Amino acid sequence: MWLFGYGSLMWRPGFDFAERRRATLDGRQRALCVRTVHHRGTAERPGLVMGLKPGGSCAGIAYRVAAGHADAVAAYLRERELDHYPVYREAAVTVALDDGRTVPATTYLPRGGHPDFLPNLGVEEQFAIVRQAGGVSGTNADYVRRAARALRDLDIDEPAIFAVAAAFEDDP
Repeated sequence: MWLFGYGSLMWRPGFDFAERRRATLDGRQRALCVRTVHHRGTAERPGLVMGLKPGGSCAGIAYRVAAGHADAVAAYLRERELDHYPVYREAAVTVALDDGRTVPATTYLPRGGHPDFLPNLGVEEQFAIVRQAGGVSGTNADYVRRAARALRDLDIDEPAIFAVAAAFEDDP
């Protein structure tokens, strides 16, 4: 079983894996476009986490999970990615690995039309939401900073994410 991570799964998978590869998913692009009221926000002060909106391509990490661990990892990810985020759906996708292989993988995509899917927010709107939010997993600002650091470490260029992260440097 292969899994494709494009947000926190890149730096904190939370499960054992047999192989980890950089991978690209065509037809979707990473964005701070999913409202969170749990991990990085609350009902009173929602935050934003990564989602994949249509268009472009997205570089991330693909994990191969050994068959003997697949059921446990799938259950863990469903709890992590779906239980607190009804906006997401589990999806079968095809990703291109950095070694030339193409593999089927599971990822989590926002449901088009869901009220927590906000694909058209500008950088200033994203920053305004992120700067005031925090949840059970920490502040939304820390999430964005960690995402930017992970993307840079992987040599993945994400100008919009970097712009939101950089806005914190100028924030009083």
